[in-house]
Amino acid sequence: MQTIAHLAKKTFKQYPKKIAVKDMNRSVTYEELQKRVYQLHAALVDAGLKKGDRLAVLMSNRMEHVELDLAAAIGGFVKVPLNYRLHPKEIQYILDHAEAKIVIGEQSLIEQVEQTCQTIFIGQDYEEWISSKSFAEPVLLVEEDDLFTIMYTSGTTGKPKGVMLTHRNVMSSAISLALACEITPEDVVGHVAPLTHGSNFLSHISWLFGLTQVVFNTFNPADFLHDVEQEKVSVIFMVPTMVNLMIQDSQFDAKRLRYIKSINMAGSPIAASKLKQAIEKAGPKFIETYGLVEAPMAITMMPRLELPSRLESCGATGPFVEMRLVDDEGNEVKQGDIGEVTCKGPLVMQGYWRNEEATADTIRDGWLYTGDLGWIDEYGYLHLVDRKKDVIISGGMNIYPREIEEVLNKHEGIKETSVIGKPDDKWGEVVAAYCVLNEGYHVDKEELITLCKNYLASYKKPKEVYIVQELPKSGYGKILKRELKEINGGVVK
Repeated sequence: MQTIAHLAKKTFKQYPKKIAVKDMNRSVTYEELQKRVYQLHAALVDAGLKKGDRLAVLMSNRMEHVELDLAAAIGGFVKVPLNYRLHPKEIQYILDHAEAKIVIGEQSLIEQVEQTCQTIFIGQDYEEWISSKSFAEPVLLVEEDDLFTIMYTSGTTGKPKGVMLTHRNVMSSAISLALACEITPEDVVGHVAPLTHGSNFLSHISWLFGLTQVVFNTFNPADFLHDVEQEKVSVIFMVPTMVNLMIQDSQFDAKRLRYIKSINMAGSPIAASKLKQAIEKAGPKFIETYGLVEAPMAITMMPRLELPSRLESCGATGPFVEMRLVDDEGNEVKQGDIGEVTCKGPLVMQGYWRNEEATADTIRDGWLYTGDLGWIDEYGYLHLVDRKKDVIISGGMNIYPREIEEVLNKHEGIKETSVIGKPDDKWGEVVAAYCVLNEGYHVDKEELITLCKNYLASYKKPKEVYIVQELPKSGYGKILKRELKEINGGVVK
């Protein structure tokens, strides 16, 4: 396996006149991208960056993400992508914790942060900064096990942790996605989800095949359909929230997806009923991958043609991991029993940056403990149950929120839902469901409780049901259950 830098260098020479990356305003060929990347690398070296130094990136979706990836890879610099939707103080924490030497991004975003490292603003400053530099081909000094990026978790259980990923880790993810998405050299990769997270892993398959990448800055269901059709996008990464918004939109027209071969859906679970609806409306275009930042994208993979018959599974083990499910003592559970998903292999991170305690707690005897609970069926397919920390214990019984969410999502009036446990003096915890309705629907509490009674044991049905305008989400579209637990007002029972 080679590094991103070595693969990109080959791609530059093999496809010089092919469009490498474009957004709605600009496009560059591989030959032009090569020149810009080499100049950018020279500018970073002149700015004092050495191999192993951290380079932070703070911007919305732009084509500069791609050239910054490659310049960092060539120089052995460690890229720190920043979610621009975070609060400035959260961004400041990450910059300080990563000890970033330089931050490159949009002026309006950077100026909100009280940071002391060197800054370069995208736009005229950036263009002038790189255009004056030499574009001589640099000597590659990077190895497969050198760090490529530190990606910070969303901080759902405290301060964000910096996940250290090497070139080997990232390329393992890229090859896995290439297999899952059935990539060929003719494919066009689209980016509508943030390039600071999941979509970036899909980006790296381009260096394997010399693909064209198209970067979209925002997601609007109607505009999205127009854009992917116009640009003939064939492969794209979308979080389930985007998929749901797309198929529920009144202007949705599956014909606009005629060039789309595969939609890599990951980032958070999607209810089987919603997935079935998406396939019925859009066709067998969806693939599911299950992973986490610590083992990016492909612990398991579900090909698009298998998915319609296995809606409740997230796939079989990917090519660059071993997977096993274990109990609280670390013993492997029997097939069909619920256990915590653990994995090891070249896909798994090196650890958490400057956090030995968290690393030791998460990686034990070489196995990454994901915190996800699931079971494996007789065919070897993983069925996720829930996050271990989200399990509700009511009257001594374990209740898995996702099981209840699956039932609630069967109701045609439910757009999305989230179930949590709330403290209760008698039972320890009781089940509380928060539901967002589809436009034009009125659904009352008893109707939803009755639905659950028809599918679930009585002790699993919600004690409390709230109709809300929206569910709190992270910048990457994940529902924040911890914030639901803090809600006391602003909801309708």
